[in-house]
Amino acid sequence: MEFSEHIKTANVEDVVLRQPLHPPSRGTLCITGHHLLFSDREEGSCRQVLLLLRNIDAIEKRMSGSSGTITIKCKDLRVLQLDIPGMEQCLNIAHSIETLSCLDRVSEMYPFFYRPADVSLQDQWGLSSPEKHYNQMKELHDRWRLSTVNRGYSVCPSYPPAVIVPKNIPDATLEKVAKFRQGGRFPVLCYYHRKNGMVIMRSSQPLTGANRKRCKEDEQLLQAVIDGSDKGYIIDTRSSQQALQARMTGGGFESKSSYNSWKRLHRQMERGKALQESLIKLVEACGDESHNMDRWLSKLENSKWLSHVQTALSTAGLLAECVERDGHSVLVHGSEGTDSTLLISTLAQLIMDPCCRTLEGFLALLEREWVQAGHPFQQRCAHSAYSHARLQQEAPVFLLLLDCVWQLWRQFPLALGFSEALLLRLATEAYASDYGTFLCNSYQERCALGVKENTHCLFWALLSSRERDYYSNPLYEPTELAIWPSVHPQSLQLWRGFFLRWTPQARHLEEAQEEIRNMVIEWGKLALSGCPVST
Repeated sequence: MEFSEHIKTANVEDVVLRQPLHPPSRGTLCITGHHLLFSDREEGSCRQVLLLLRNIDAIEKRMSGSSGTITIKCKDLRVLQLDIPGMEQCLNIAHSIETLSCLDRVSEMYPFFYRPADVSLQDQWGLSSPEKHYNQMKELHDRWRLSTVNRGYSVCPSYPPAVIVPKNIPDATLEKVAKFRQGGRFPVLCYYHRKNGMVIMRSSQPLTGANRKRCKEDEQLLQAVIDGSDKGYIIDTRSSQQALQARMTGGGFESKSSYNSWKRLHRQMERGKALQESLIKLVEACGDESHNMDRWLSKLENSKWLSHVQTALSTAGLLAECVERDGHSVLVHGSEGTDSTLLISTLAQLIMDPCCRTLEGFLALLEREWVQAGHPFQQRCAHSAYSHARLQQEAPVFLLLLDCVWQLWRQFPLALGFSEALLLRLATEAYASDYGTFLCNSYQERCALGVKENTHCLFWALLSSRERDYYSNPLYEPTELAIWPSVHPQSLQLWRGFFLRWTPQARHLEEAQEEIRNMVIEWGKLALSGCPVST
């Protein structure tokens, strides 16, 4: 397909752009296959605005006489307005935006065309891999092995080719277990706790069905996980009622009689449509211009977003407590094992493991637990809060994770080696990116489409010398201790940096944080040089 087929009007002069935090400006609007470019033509100004079309969530057009106005609502929550002279030009631009912002074919998306000057496609892609992760942890090798049972993706389409499993469980057994778990997602190791040798496993739900079907191989695998220990815990991210209802459609849970060494704990976490509706209500509340505090607080509470944050953090805290304090291994799953399962396993690792709290460690954690573990980014992040197209698969699970990490970052400002700016960048990149990291729904899809060979890696870009300082936390002081978040309602706050990022208040906050950051860096330089630091 030629992008030009969808561009009837490529340039329009005398367009007025209205955007948050800036006065209106007049200039030239250009549209390409992947971008909108606005160039300010006012005397003495050379300001440009470049907007990735994939970042556009919804547009609204309004005609008035011989001109028109297009309101653009972005996935990063920006709202722009274009006043365009000429009705035909306005309609043509609107049509191009609607078409080009919703391209379905992954190979037509911008990451396949993005070529930064200082980076080669042959450069390293990705920070971690199951093989590298396994080789870095020599303590694992006595009881765990690296299996390539999924080498051709025939056992589990959403797992990577290699996974870590108990050493005494052969691949033939894994194949049988995969048939007993939804989507083939059999239990695999995602975290080894060096302090006590306990592990976190994750999977999807067992397919017990209404007849309470058993799988001896599945029982054998889980028994091998806790070999020599008195018991393990299964954290099911559904309520007990939801797990019971899942039996009617072929799913289910691990029964006490068949898994008598495992104790099942249910912690209901919302997913799918409920989470998407929550985001929509929150963004609507943040856009309320009535300046009525009671109304604002009521809308914030009704969105239930902070309740989802609270549930995620408390469930992750429970998981970390089972491993760190009680000394037991844990299996986590919900239904599919691609959403809330990954959310709480990631947060629990941040709570317990200091290695995951460095800038590079955190990005490697995201790669293992989200990119490689099969979170369907393409489906979940197809739209954000403004779109009128309500697709069944959409859900801001990754955004919820980043909000939870921000709460940790705020409660423990010295314990995390990265800045809020990193979380904001990741939130934007998940929905629209120059890079291929969050493309597709699984490792298999990325492999089939040649994502690694034809796009650049976001994580390496964030770690480059020119970006690393900006995304690092200058106050960072490593600690070996676990960081236990407070989940009391008064301890959780709205992530203003993201949800109110296009308001003057958020901009002032950002400027103040940048000033503090520069002061800390300057003090650090003076201290290293041996100069006295005045306060």
